[in-house]
Amino acid sequence: MARGEEIYNDFCLTCHLPNGAGVKDVYPPLAKSDYLAENRKASIHLLKYGIDGPIKVNGVTYNGSMPAMGLDDDEIADVMNYITNQWGNTNKNRVTEKEVAAIKK
Repeated sequence: MARGEEIYNDFCLTCHLPNGAGVKDVYPPLAKSDYLAENRKASIHLLKYGIDGPIKVNGVTYNGSMPAMGLDDDEIADVMNYITNQWGNTNKNRVTEKEVAAIKK
């Protein structure tokens, strides 16, 4: 969790903010995110490869882009475990490096 928080602070905090709230109509929230809870593989995929196009989070459509951050599979697993257990999110099944490695473009 500590390493995931460090990665979040280095790569995600600027857009998704310290509290995971994102920026209204610009950057989707990670806090209490239905997308994270319901789209585990897709969430890993967008962290690994980025996203360019619409995404619906908590009933709001965001149409922007997020580049791939260039993180290794173990770093993606760590940051996923951090964000899925913060700000009202709960994930009892930890994301593993092996699971991230299995996500292909």
